[in-house]
Amino acid sequence: MTTKTALITGANKGIGFAIAHGLGMQGIRVGIGARNDARRQDAVAKLRAAGIDAFGVPLDVTSDHSVAAAANSIRDLDILVNNAGISGGDQQNPTTLDIDVLRTALDTNVFGVIRVTNALLPTLLQSSSPRIVNVSSNMGSLALQTGPIMAAYAPSKTMVNAMTVQYARQLVDTAVIVNACCPGYVATDFTGFASTRTPAEGARIALQLATLPDDGPRGGFFDDAGSVAW
Repeated sequence: MTTKTALITGANKGIGFAIAHGLGMQGIRVGIGARNDARRQDAVAKLRAAGIDAFGVPLDVTSDHSVAAAANSIRDLDILVNNAGISGGDQQNPTTLDIDVLRTALDTNVFGVIRVTNALLPTLLQSSSPRIVNVSSNMGSLALQTGPIMAAYAPSKTMVNAMTVQYARQLVDTAVIVNACCPGYVATDFTGFASTRTPAEGARIALQLATLPDDGPRGGFFDDAGSVAW
């Protein structure tokens, strides 16, 4: 039986690391995509110490050159988890929003997903059961309107959901299954650890979508409870 290979962006800590750990514990070889060399190496070392087949991938999702280099370094890929993201900071009142804050959030949270997905799609298409999971947030839901007002972060996640649908439609006649997920409000440095929900708990829905059967849903947005309105 051939071992599957996954790449998780932003995987050196938090939810990304938990996703890598969860996939690795299922016997999947995991690539730790991260731009910080020391943190990436540390994450790989921790996973290997747990008996997981892990390797590091230098990856800055905002850089065309970095993404291209990462794609060229990966010969086999079955699962891509686009997890890398930024909050955009605290100053996100829409009436006073600095356009550069929005531009920066979009470059990582949306354009980064597109860069990485498109660069790795040719390799994914060689897999018999390729899966793409885009880590989103219910803060991007136009229906739910959860959380504080964040006029850069929340719309960026709305667009991640919309792009997920576009990819799913484009790839409907292929084996690639694309979905988005909301990990919930998780205790990470992203949230100031202001939650009792662990990264492992937040990773569960991504793990489920990353290992869907071939007749699994496409173009959906899910959390632990099921489909999320958006």
